[in-house]
Amino acid sequence: MAGGHTQVDGWVTGIVIDYGHGRRAPSFGMIALLLLTLAGCAPSVSRAAMARVSGPVAFYPHQTGLSWRYLPTGSLLSTPRYTLIIDGPTYWQGRSVLRFSFSGRGQERDYYREIGPGGVWLSGFVEPVSNSRVTFSPPLEEYPPAASLAPGFSWSGKTKETTTYVSPDGNEQVQVLELDYTYTVRRTRTVRVPAGTFMAYIIQFQVTDLKGQKKQSEIWFVPHMGEVRTQSSLVLVEHNFSQ
Repeated sequence: MAGGHTQVDGWVTGIVIDYGHGRRAPSFGMIALLLLTLAGCAPSVSRAAMARVSGPVAFYPHQTGLSWRYLPTGSLLSTPRYTLIIDGPTYWQGRSVLRFSFSGRGQERDYYREIGPGGVWLSGFVEPVSNSRVTFSPPLEEYPPAASLAPGFSWSGKTKETTTYVSPDGNEQVQVLELDYTYTVRRTRTVRVPAGTFMAYIIQFQVTDLKGQKKQSEIWFVPHMGEVRTQSSLVLVEHNFSQ
């Protein structure tokens, strides 16, 4: 949405894996730290107009058809953009979830989330370009109940991350890591991005693996809009709905 790679990457783009410019197989020893970084691949983004979606938008946007476009921080507006769109309900390992499709610059990734009164939970994602699939068990809590989101509030959890990668010769590699993560709402403040000026929650995200390797990032979340800055340092350029 606007948790949501690396979490996109927060809950909009979600937690994501950097396979590098050459789209290499994942380096499993470092995967916990690479989850939050987007690769910069060859541009291939359409600049077609976004179809508008009317009607009220939820605190954590989840209506089918909602769409966002992002650019890396500091990029020219003429730079090819990443697109995130909510495809709608589907199933992930027998659970009813929403599928979010993220694409652009040679990347393609589908995220599977549960969104409800209890908050936003990331169950996993699939990346066809790298033939990889990541599952979080239990699902990673990207956002708490809406009423809990306030400066000073923090939430944390543990999850088992299972990454399955199929190499070009058909060999399957599986790696399981245990991760500790913490989100903390530092404050609210006015932020300015290409899509406009917003009052946002400034959220710090930290993930640590069992070897003690840590990764921190900052997310700017705006209610009824989503993430205007993702944990991958992508900033919102345009969207197809009214706040």
